[in-house]
Amino acid sequence: MPLLTLLTFVALALSVGAVWLQSSSRRPFAPWQAVFAAALLCGWQAGVLQAPALVALALFAGVAWLTDGVSQKFLRILFGVLTLVLAFALAIHKLPGFDNPVVIAGAVFSEGGKPFTQYANFDKGAVGLVLLAFICRRATSWPELSAALKKTWPILLVTIAAVMAFAVGVGFVHPDFKLPSVTLQFIAVNLFFTVVAEETFFRGFLQARLAASLARFRNGQWIAVICSALLFGAAHLAGGPAYALVATIAGLGYAYAYQATQRIEAPILIHIVLNTVHFIGFTYPFAAR
Repeated sequence: MPLLTLLTFVALALSVGAVWLQSSSRRPFAPWQAVFAAALLCGWQAGVLQAPALVALALFAGVAWLTDGVSQKFLRILFGVLTLVLAFALAIHKLPGFDNPVVIAGAVFSEGGKPFTQYANFDKGAVGLVLLAFICRRATSWPELSAALKKTWPILLVTIAAVMAFAVGVGFVHPDFKLPSVTLQFIAVNLFFTVVAEETFFRGFLQARLAASLARFRNGQWIAVICSALLFGAAHLAGGPAYALVATIAGLGYAYAYQATQRIEAPILIHIVLNTVHFIGFTYPFAAR
């Protein structure tokens, strides 16, 4: 990967991490913004980003900030819908101006496994960054983070056991321990440019707002949990029914963790640990049929 392209994605990953250095999304300036600006500059110079991408990202960041930044209910709904539409379009790579590089090309990690290609997706990574910075509820202190993580570990263990047992049971994957040379790269790219985006979107944005809108109903929060999991599963239907079912079960674990802690760090942690266990310990991405 060319140096400028590498710097683009390193800066984007660092900007995600830098979000935890700010205590409030209402601050006019925060460290993550400076690092993200460096990512945009490097991306422009490297050819990863073109003018339409910069316009789309600026529009998305603006409406996301306004979603919780205006007092009128109508405007909050309007900006929320625009945030939803733009986040989804960016995450599924439907907006022009992005040239996301391939970091793993058609690799076969397991005997009988499907070839796997991994991209470093600037558009999807930026979705996670913006939602994390402006929308999601996250820990703002070490004691708060520690309290959330204490509730998370049991859910993590149950989720991994349930997901992998089901996946093995239906023949979706098989036990296959491995440590490819690209393991750390896979984990880093998956975390910063896939997992954070998916959890901030499905849990920190969709589930949180659905739970708030259903708060007047007795089981509204659990309806939000189930809807979040079902939508997450539906988003994986392109991989086939088995993949969607596995994703739905995983989504239940992620959604329950978010409901239990009300902090986005919980589902992010479970999601990346599950993906890592899958990558190292089982057929990846899944068994060929």
